[in-house]
Amino acid sequence: MDKHSRRTVLSAFVVGIVGLVTRGARAQAPKADKVTVYKSRRTMDLMSGDKVIDSFHIMLGEHPIGPKMTARDGRTPEGFYMVDGRNSASPYHLSLHLNYPNEIDRIEAEEQGVKAGGNICIHGMPARFGHTDPIGYFTDWTDGCISVGNKAIETVWDAVAIGTPVEIRA
Repeated sequence: MDKHSRRTVLSAFVVGIVGLVTRGARAQAPKADKVTVYKSRRTMDLMSGDKVIDSFHIMLGEHPIGPKMTARDGRTPEGFYMVDGRNSASPYHLSLHLNYPNEIDRIEAEEQGVKAGGNICIHGMPARFGHTDPIGYFTDWTDGCISVGNKAIETVWDAVAIGTPVEIRA
């Protein structure tokens, strides 16, 4: 192989490697540094700085108006929380656990003489649906969690790490 042929082969190899690296970088999902939930709009935004990198339709608790007051009230909390756990074996496809109740929630519940509840997550649909999004579940159906479709929770799972702040607004 002459010098020109070797350069051509080497150039093609380098271009191929650069192409693979570039495609791999584009395929990687952007990471969120904050999650904002808008209960009244039924949307959840994944944020990077001030930019919305993805937005999802959400389903809430059976009684979505107003903040969570007690355990088993079917309401979704409002306030500032953090993702403090990830469960790939969740009964709801995948789930991100929130640190509810926070200190404010505990104090308010204590003042009212009630239990604040707990185990609030951002999760998918029931795991039995796999990677599909059954239409019948696109209404408020949770016990107070924030639910998205199973395809959506896979995107959220890839973008949201433990420690990510979550703001839940009315």
